[in-house]
Amino acid sequence: MADSNWYPSSWKSRSAAQMVDYPDQQHLQRVLTKINALPPLVTPAEIERLRFQITAVQRNEAFLLHAGDCAESFDACTQQNISAKIGLILSFSLILIWGGRLPVVRIGRIAGQYAKPRSSGTETIDNREVLSFRGDNVNGLDPNDRTPDPERLLSAYFHSTATLNYVRGLLTSGFASLHHPRDWSLSHVRSPALRSEFEKITRGLSDALDFSHTIGADSGRESAPFDRGGGRGVLGEIDFYTSHEGLMLDWEQAMTREVNIVGSGPSPQEKGFYNTSAHFIWVGDRTRQLDGAHIEYFRGIRNPIGIKVGPSLENAELIRLLQIVNPNKESGRVTLITRYGAGKIGDHLPGHIEAVKHSQHPVAWVCDPMHGNTLTSSSGFKTRNFGTVISELTSCISIHAACGSRLGGVSLEFTGELNDEGFSVTECLGGSMELSEEQLGLRYQSFCDPRLNFEQSLDVAFLISNYFKEERLGDKGENSIYAALGGRRTI
Repeated sequence: MADSNWYPSSWKSRSAAQMVDYPDQQHLQRVLTKINALPPLVTPAEIERLRFQITAVQRNEAFLLHAGDCAESFDACTQQNISAKIGLILSFSLILIWGGRLPVVRIGRIAGQYAKPRSSGTETIDNREVLSFRGDNVNGLDPNDRTPDPERLLSAYFHSTATLNYVRGLLTSGFASLHHPRDWSLSHVRSPALRSEFEKITRGLSDALDFSHTIGADSGRESAPFDRGGGRGVLGEIDFYTSHEGLMLDWEQAMTREVNIVGSGPSPQEKGFYNTSAHFIWVGDRTRQLDGAHIEYFRGIRNPIGIKVGPSLENAELIRLLQIVNPNKESGRVTLITRYGAGKIGDHLPGHIEAVKHSQHPVAWVCDPMHGNTLTSSSGFKTRNFGTVISELTSCISIHAACGSRLGGVSLEFTGELNDEGFSVTECLGGSMELSEEQLGLRYQSFCDPRLNFEQSLDVAFLISNYFKEERLGDKGENSIYAALGGRRTI
């Protein structure tokens, strides 16, 4: 039942962190009015479908993959970059499915992940203090283009629309077909060992698909290619959802629509508010104040939401947060995205798990092993060490198991982006390609946080997949992928 005390603008009565100060408020209001009149980017039916699938994650019947860029840029809205990102998400999920025999719920940090929080409102560049860069939907990366411009919100809408349109086109025209897994950028894998592991999976899948074809399981129209009149069928079309951090509340409000709740039955139908800019939005570590504007906004929308959980969040505060955003303990509503840092996870995650279990709030537990493990290299690059990333991930898996819980997903900042010569970015240290600190400057492309590249991302996929395979088969031996990456047995 909707809260009669909540409405899309009720957040304005609360203190708001990380808000942008627009010098021309009338211009801002004109743009927001225009955005409010534009069509939704996603539909309520899709949002409700994702809620249903996250409920399966909460029951340990599916695994959630949340992945993409730290922050999108308008310039990166290209066919090549979008295809590479979707291809990597598909490759990653294929590896997980093969090892775990579980459906994967795919949520991309895409088609709207433009804004980024900042620890300070200003920064010093060339001995000059300027406003911090807040993302392409706010201001420009150029120090001379830092004045917040409302027109960038409108540009963000149309870049998100173009991105989502191309993603939908890809996924409904055979790009995701399991009949052609080798089309998913495998040619760019540099590591022979990683290529060998991936080819084992694709060969196994090909054998399974050949068997299905032989016994007539797909002998109808769907067995033909999409461009030759074939149907999409269960092997050619997947669910894919979009997400972003719900940081810019003026934008979120403008994209909120009140409609009949999908599936609420015959009249009188119950109405609800949907944020139609994305299927899934999350509240960050800097904006989850119990009495703050962001939590006030998040508590009223029907979308499934994520909450970043870090070492500063006390057990009692976490439960109070869950009571505010999900007072009726509805399934599929809340995903907790933990991000402690490899050195702190053991001190905080067990208490958070036990507190949530005691409260009986249904949640999906997702591990973000990226944000708590950022460092600055001696050469000045913001980076992450692959070994530290997988250390937090494997610790998270083992702590959940020890607490009688189960990790339900992973949240990663990664990219399938390649340069003109076909080489991956070089932003995070280590992995199967053994990227060194001296190599960071070769293809460092991120203007925000460092991302795992294609090879490092598949390293993580094989690590998780091997764990699930061992669990499924009752094999307690050494995880060969983790050992090959220089890790010690922790899961």
